[in-house]
Amino acid sequence: MELMTFPRYSADDIISYLRSHVLTGAEARNLVKGDVFNSPKLEVLHMVYMRLLQKVYGIRLEHFYMMPVNVDIMYPQIFEGFLPVCNLYIHMERLLPVCRITDFQIADVLNPKTKRTARFLSGILNFVNFREFRREVYLELQLNYKSAMEKHQQLEAANREAAVKLEKLNTVPAEHQAEVKQLTDNIRELEQLLRQEYRRKQTALQEVISQKKSDIAENTRKLNELKVTMATLKEEQEQLKSKIVESPEELKNYKELMKETVKKLKKSKQEVIEKYEGYRDLVEVLPSCQLEVQLYQKKMERQGANVETLASVLSEVRNLEDQLESAQIELKKGKTDEMSLKRLVTAKHEKLSTAEIRIKKKREDVEQYKHTVFEYCNRVQEKRGAVYDKVTAIHKEIQQTRFKIHQLKENAEKEEMKAKEIYLNLKAGLEKHHDSLIKTAKSYAAAREDKIAELKKGLLRVQTPESSS
Repeated sequence: MELMTFPRYSADDIISYLRSHVLTGAEARNLVKGDVFNSPKLEVLHMVYMRLLQKVYGIRLEHFYMMPVNVDIMYPQIFEGFLPVCNLYIHMERLLPVCRITDFQIADVLNPKTKRTARFLSGILNFVNFREFRREVYLELQLNYKSAMEKHQQLEAANREAAVKLEKLNTVPAEHQAEVKQLTDNIRELEQLLRQEYRRKQTALQEVISQKKSDIAENTRKLNELKVTMATLKEEQEQLKSKIVESPEELKNYKELMKETVKKLKKSKQEVIEKYEGYRDLVEVLPSCQLEVQLYQKKMERQGANVETLASVLSEVRNLEDQLESAQIELKKGKTDEMSLKRLVTAKHEKLSTAEIRIKKKREDVEQYKHTVFEYCNRVQEKRGAVYDKVTAIHKEIQQTRFKIHQLKENAEKEEMKAKEIYLNLKAGLEKHHDSLIKTAKSYAAAREDKIAELKKGLLRVQTPESSS
């Protein structure tokens, strides 16, 4: 019993608790610490136990002076003085096991000890505090159940009212049905027309944009081709420039050499012709000089070969001069082409800028058209605004009422589940209590019947001697 499940209170705490919560009036004022602990007075300690039993079980004081009917006593007159103590012991023996105290004896009532009395009172006070706490919890649960039931009834009433309102809101009055139907048809037709117009304008704008994109792609392709041709022409120009820069002095020297050789060949040719004429005269005159003439003929053949080589060299020189002139012409042509390409590029840039300006203008026109369409839509919406606002307000009210109904249903279900749990707990507790009451009543009735039968037998026994006498 040293490992207890309740705290051990001090004597002062026990006395103060008894004064404030258990005893009343003169009993509380006259209670002293010495009456219970140091040299306990039996009548005071018995009075404290009785008040505690009265607080826990509701046992009145007259019950302690009543003879128990479940005990067979031959001579009850003997127990009249001891009856209150016996009943007190019986009730305390029933109470203390609930307080987790199992070693209570009759000596603790007749000859109490200070430590045991303090332990018994500590256990009882702990149980009383626990009982009060659980009683408050039970009362709070009962109050919550009552409020939940009232709230459930209010929610059901509100739910019924909301359902009636919802039915009223869902039903359109007969005088407004034709107007509402006409307005909805007009709204549908207007939305369909607006969608068709928007789709048509959007497709036309997309076609124009795709055409402009294809034109821009073609222009960029041509521009890239022109850039490539410009690069190739620049490379050829650089090559021709390198040729022109490298060859002029050599050509000049080569031309001078060729001119000198031509002059020498011309001089030699003139001399040969003169000699040939002289020799021809001599041959005519002197046929003996045929060998010399043959030699001169060979020389003439050689000179003819030299003339041919000179003509080939001159033709090569003329070809080089023609190539140089053609290169210069091509260079000039390349410069003119470059200038024309630059002009073309600038023209393309100007065209691109003008195309961008046109596209920007068309976009602005489209935006302006959209703005006008939106303004027209806004005007149409303003025309049907009143009815639309009414319809939206009705729909919002319907949604709000539905949401409230859903919330009310959920809250009602939750409260109903809590109420059912509380009801089941209460029902189980009441059934247990009723069963215990029925058992005690049955036992009490059986004992009473047995006692009445015994009393009748005793009376019969008493009456038989008197009648015989």
